[in-house]
Amino acid sequence: MKPFLLLGTREEDEAARNEFDAVRRHSGLDAADLIHLRVEAEPMPPIDLADFSGVILGGSSFSASSPVKDALQQRVESELQALLHRVIAADMPFLGLCYGVGMVTSTLGGVVGPEYAETAGAVEVRLTEVGGADPLCAGLAPSFHAFVGHKEACTIPPRGAAVLALGDHCPVQMYRVNRNVYVTQFHPELAPSDFVTRISFYKHMGYFEPEAFEQIRDEALAGPVDGRQHLVLSNFVRRFAATD
Repeated sequence: MKPFLLLGTREEDEAARNEFDAVRRHSGLDAADLIHLRVEAEPMPPIDLADFSGVILGGSSFSASSPVKDALQQRVESELQALLHRVIAADMPFLGLCYGVGMVTSTLGGVVGPEYAETAGAVEVRLTEVGGADPLCAGLAPSFHAFVGHKEACTIPPRGAAVLALGDHCPVQMYRVNRNVYVTQFHPELAPSDFVTRISFYKHMGYFEPEAFEQIRDEALAGPVDGRQHLVLSNFVRRFAATD
């Protein structure tokens, strides 16, 4: 099988390792079948899309809609946008997790902003009629819970995007472009224990009040996120796994 490519932009080594491990486990991939490229660590090397079954873009402490971006974020986003143009033009299998919403939306002329930010925690996600029929949502209930935590969100999807899932506070939780390009605002890779580990890295980065950490942790561990959200990842791998 051709491997999948995970593009990471997390500057913290432990957070980057945690993301890789969560994506690998909940997608059902072996370590050898998921290539981890940390785009923030060094300039992106040439990528031949034909070498991969699909591309996954992980989350980030970057905000695509931020009015002020340092040199690192400017480089990373310039390289990601160049790759996204190629991915979308080829309708390459792609799954963007959280930060992927901002990058794909901004790349395709949609609108991203802070209006629908959500503090770290579990939210209800509801499939649209189109989402209920989409193969990446196979096995999901019409309503399920997943973890979020983001400072920006899609306010207007790109033209032609099919909205697959909605939320109460953040309206656009998942959409598809063309046939094979997907983004989720929620994190399908996070089980409760993964979420607790993840938020421990970001206590002081504005996703929640630091003094609320213990409450958010306890609510996550006792909450309604039951594993169905992982189906988005495992369905993506099963659908698009390609042989050499």
